[in-house]
Amino acid sequence: MIEADVCVVGGGPGGAATATALARAGRDVVLVDKATFPRDKCCGDGLTAGALRRLEQLGLLPGAVASWRIVDDVWVRSPSGRTVRFPLPRGQGVFAAVARRFELDAAVLDLARAAGVKVHDGHGLIGASQDAGGVTLAVEGLGDVRARYAVGADGTFSPLARALGARSGRELGEFHAFRQYFGGVAEPAATGLWVFFEPDLLPGYAWSFPLPDGRANVGFGVPRRAGETVQRMKDQWPELLARDHVRAVIGRDAQPEAPHRAWPIPAHVDRAVLACGRALFVGDAAGGADPMTGEGIGQALEMAELAAEAMLAAGAEAPGAAARRYRQRVTAALVADHRMSMRLTRVLSHRKGARGAIRAAGLTPWTRRNFGRWLFEDYPRAMIVTPGRWHRGMFRGTGAYAH
Repeated sequence: MIEADVCVVGGGPGGAATATALARAGRDVVLVDKATFPRDKCCGDGLTAGALRRLEQLGLLPGAVASWRIVDDVWVRSPSGRTVRFPLPRGQGVFAAVARRFELDAAVLDLARAAGVKVHDGHGLIGASQDAGGVTLAVEGLGDVRARYAVGADGTFSPLARALGARSGRELGEFHAFRQYFGGVAEPAATGLWVFFEPDLLPGYAWSFPLPDGRANVGFGVPRRAGETVQRMKDQWPELLARDHVRAVIGRDAQPEAPHRAWPIPAHVDRAVLACGRALFVGDAAGGADPMTGEGIGQALEMAELAAEAMLAAGAEAPGAAARRYRQRVTAALVADHRMSMRLTRVLSHRKGARGAIRAAGLTPWTRRNFGRWLFEDYPRAMIVTPGRWHRGMFRGTGAYAH
């Protein structure tokens, strides 16, 4: 039997960041994942300012990620066809970037290894139980791992949560996304980040996110609806790509480089099971994604920080205190923004709402500049209704990697 202070299930950014924080604090940490890294991960590959700042604090260097691409301009097309450019600040750090999860996740997991985490990728969880003294995890190819705490960073379907009885049934997600990599894209897609609010996708959207060497991540996402299936999205994909304004961005000569992929995105942190006995859940395992954009990396990294802090503050013998602290901190940090995004999603559900929002955001250079920063979560979505988070210069901070 392997023994550790904490066993983390899942080697994506949330799991790797939790493990790294705990190991740097002197804890003995084991991390397991059924995949062998590097591995592909279905995602739009966009990184918000919040995610970038946390990656910088974690010690990630952009040079460690081959596909890292800084974004300076965001282009948004309204349902009426109006296109507005939202510039991000120049010379003040990075406010948005794109990086393939294939390279990004492997680089973040390497930070965990460097911190002393015992990483066992290629070994999936097959069972778990807990008692008053700890958690026992059955891991394929390793046998049992016994730990004081377990962290479930194992995605939407969270095998750990199911094994411990914290979840029943199959999580379908509140958002569904579909993406494909393209090469040989035209200049607009190669240099800018594009968001298309298509009338038939509202409150969802289509995107084109730039990658190096004339490549782009192109896709679309929609809220899950009754009867919505991956097959329906697959059938819609060729027609969406053929639209004149989409082709004008990605180019007539752009070619798919790999098969399309689809995935569910859970966005229900306001009602998620965040803890179960000695287990804490982070990222998609806790429904952490933003319900308006589907973005989840920044939220996963924030939850990782809060989970590590809760376990360290409570100590090995006070799992109840760790769970309470974690729930309180996640509620304070994420739930208000989640609910604000839900309200904004209702506005974007209608053409008039989406058209009016983009028109208002594009009125002046000030609104365009600050909408771009707000869209990429440079400050919390619900900042205006949470005065406890106000601080001097909150709308003028530098981006990540500014020095």
